Amino acid sequence: MIKSLLIANRGEIACRIIRTARRLGIRTIAVFTDADRSWLHWQMADEAVCIGDGPAAGSYLDGGKIIAVAREHEAEAVHPGYGFLSENAGFAQECADAGIVFVGPSADAIRAMGSKSDAKALMEKAGVPVVPGYHGSRQQPEFLKQKAYETGYPVMIKAVAGGGGRGMRIVEKVIEFDDQLASAKREALSAFGDDRVLIERYVSSPRHIEVQVFGDAHGNVVHLFERDCSVQRRHQKVIEESPAPDLPEPVRQAMGEAAVEAARAVDYQGAGTVEFIADGDGLSESGGFFFMEMNTRLQVEHPVTEMVTGLDLVEWQLRVASGEALPLGQEALGTSGHAVEVRLYAEDPAADFQPCMGRLWAAAFPDIDNVRIDTGVTEGSVVSPFYDSMLGKLIAHAPDRSAATALLERALATTRIAGVGNNIGFLRAILRDPEFAAGGVETGYVDRRIGELAGSEPDRTLAGLAVLDRLRQEHASGTGAGGPWEANHGFEVGGLVRMSAMDITINGQSATAELSWPAGRLQVSIDGKPVTSETGDAEVIRGDGTTYVLADGGQLAVAFPSPLERISAASGGSGHVSVPMHGRIASVRVAAGDQVAAGDLLFTLEAMKMEHSVSAPVDGVIARILIADGEQVDSGSAAVVIEPAESAAPVADVSP
Repeated sequence: MIKSLLIANRGEIACRIIRTARRLGIRTIAVFTDADRSWLHWQMADEAVCIGDGPAAGSYLDGGKIIAVAREHEAEAVHPGYGFLSENAGFAQECADAGIVFVGPSADAIRAMGSKSDAKALMEKAGVPVVPGYHGSRQQPEFLKQKAYETGYPVMIKAVAGGGGRGMRIVEKVIEFDDQLASAKREALSAFGDDRVLIERYVSSPRHIEVQVFGDAHGNVVHLFERDCSVQRRHQKVIEESPAPDLPEPVRQAMGEAAVEAARAVDYQGAGTVEFIADGDGLSESGGFFFMEMNTRLQVEHPVTEMVTGLDLVEWQLRVASGEALPLGQEALGTSGHAVEVRLYAEDPAADFQPCMGRLWAAAFPDIDNVRIDTGVTEGSVVSPFYDSMLGKLIAHAPDRSAATALLERALATTRIAGVGNNIGFLRAILRDPEFAAGGVETGYVDRRIGELAGSEPDRTLAGLAVLDRLRQEHASGTGAGGPWEANHGFEVGGLVRMSAMDITINGQSATAELSWPAGRLQVSIDGKPVTSETGDAEVIRGDGTTYVLADGGQLAVAFPSPLERISAASGGSGHVSVPMHGRIASVRVAAGDQVAAGDLLFTLEAMKMEHSVSAPVDGVIARILIADGEQVDSGSAAVVIEPAESAAPVADVSP
């Protein structure tokens, strides 16, 4: 067995690997960056080394730096987790050349499956069904456009390298193809250093079902059953479960057999996942599914497989990497009950899942039987702009699906996250939704129902608890009022009470808190409804300039704007557009003098591993552009100035 292990990753997966390694008596070495000093993974390891300030390119993606640390600390092996270097064939080969065990498949297997087009050709040869489309090497835009036409719209543009939804676009009409192709190529180049794409038929009611496989150096290959990963946003998984609901047993068996054949085709060793797209309207007794890709690594959603099989997949990885045979054969493997996992992200579901950054003023998870928590954060952790915004995962296991989803929903309701926007309300809405409860939803489910699922915030009147807390703070510090005689809030002796108002924002939206002192007691009202400190089962948490009210798993961020901020807000829609988060300008889509309408695309921004669109907030004319393609920008920096059309300088008449 390996005696020392460097984990070339961060966050919850690094913590999860360290737990298994510690149980097996393996010494662990963690790497981290300055941006991750408030995260848990490096604090859990036996040794830890700082490898950079933040950006992934100079830290977690720097294979040479990782190998140098492994050598210096005498690590026998490197576990790449998922993401970063986990599917980098070059890094796997560099480890082998350095005499370091790479906990994963061979470089040859990674190369074979790393190119989606090559992998599909290999699968066709092995008899595994693939999606119709163009998987060749020609990349001229007009040629790809022709192939899309021949395949038939709608089509899917997919990056040849990588995964995770990056470099992936659904194109409904030919008129959209050019822009979507350019966007997919930009994102693929940024994420994987390779802008090649393939074209596939887009299955209209697709289910995303994947099969966990394992192989060893002794010729053994097994599958550990399937997971349904159809609940996705922006082509990235949000909820995963095992077993897949409403899947005909012959299809389940055929998928498992096809996955094993796919792994055998590349002499696969270690943990891998064969991903299939299943036609929700066309599943037959043994068909209706197609090979999409093989992820040559451990998956984010591996805990649901562990919960239903009772196995530790990281232990299996380490045993296979140590040269051992698989612990069990196919006939000895089975499942029990149902497991469901949700991914907890720092993001705003109501704003197209825009990632959120900042300090976690609270981060607490429930301790409930049969609920597993995988996380890398704690109170005080800072969510930076450099990495994926996932805070952790909650996984529930129960005898059946309905019990598992109910247990998971209860766990989410008692999860406390304050300081950054998050998707707890969104996840709970899905788990309570009758359509999801019925099983068998397709990958378009979230897009189709986003208006209902975006996640309702707690009762806005609970924001009054933040106001009460603010007034108590001011009274305690001697800077404000604690009662009607201590400040000019409109109180008059003789029973007359005049209302006083306080401007606040609730989750970024302007609101007014009304203050009064009936019978000499302070009362706060929001939206005309009085609030007392006994209202609801809510918790007030003070941040840096913002107060957070947590209730029923949701969050209200209550801020108290300065007079200058109130004047600015009262001036109406602003034509001054700022960069929403730290990142890189991917493409400026307007020029000075262009006329735009509210909602028109201004520029795209690469941040937190995704490409984000920024649109015009008002109608008008582009007066100034303060950004350029490829420029690194900070959150809040000025980007575009839009002036009302009537105030724009007239264009000279140069007609004859």
